[in-house]
Amino acid sequence: MKLTKAERHQVKLRLGLSGASGFGKTYSALLLAYGITDDWCKIAVIDTENGSASLYSHLGDYNTLTLDEPFNPERYIEAIETCEKEAIEVIIIDSISHEWNGKGGCLELHELLGGKFQDWAKISPRHQAFIDKILHSSCHIITTVRRKVDYAMDADMNGKSKVVKHGTKEITREGFEYELTANFELINDKHLAKASKDRTGLFMDKPEFVISSTTGRKLIEWCNKGVSIDKIKEEILKCETIEALKQLYAKYPSFQKMTHPLILQRKEQLDSLSSQLVTNEEVVEPNKIFENGNSSIEQ
Repeated sequence: MKLTKAERHQVKLRLGLSGASGFGKTYSALLLAYGITDDWCKIAVIDTENGSASLYSHLGDYNTLTLDEPFNPERYIEAIETCEKEAIEVIIIDSISHEWNGKGGCLELHELLGGKFQDWAKISPRHQAFIDKILHSSCHIITTVRRKVDYAMDADMNGKSKVVKHGTKEITREGFEYELTANFELINDKHLAKASKDRTGLFMDKPEFVISSTTGRKLIEWCNKGVSIDKIKEEILKCETIEALKQLYAKYPSFQKMTHPLILQRKEQLDSLSSQLVTNEEVVEPNKIFENGNSSIEQ
């Protein structure tokens, strides 16, 4: 274990939009995405809503990928990877509710196994793989989620049970919004939104507002503050010694997964140069070069 100094890094946005049908989730997501990238061609919508994404094609030349049933986690992951391979900058998943509660989604898969509590041991890892794909994607991702009225059986003053309405609830596994950079709830058909989760501090505890491309621009401005992965890559290419590479690798722990391939590539270049200059000397084994406590790089 090793303590490191906290440092602000550039991040990819993970945004959520939730609301009832007709409240403008898809339209709002598209405006958000355009504000983030300022290029419709760099936006892709993974559409599970029977082609609803194409209803707004007048906005710009964004891309769509139709995802039909079965809505299992693996098909969502495949759709995200398809967008990544096409150099898309912002992916809108409209919606993720089907992965949980749709035909072939997690709840149905659980029922097919027997519906017992222990059957979640087989379904939960598949759902988590889908969440991890969203969190670790190389793209900015916006998810939309359907909401339904949440009821519960409560006791009145006389001790009698009655059905009570407790607002609305997102149709996905509980706790998803805690993984997000920000989560916006659309509260009516006028597209008014409020932040239920906001790590940026830009929208929390503020009056309701209408989401626009300006909202996306504010978010990407916040996102781009701090050290960028491009800057780190430039530093790697400028390293002239193995020791300098080791120090750079340890300097940015949160970027180690992304920089690992480039670190190894630069190490091989330095090894090759060293072998040309040094003869009749013991060559350090490549697998051992970075074995040094917390700064080691696994091959």
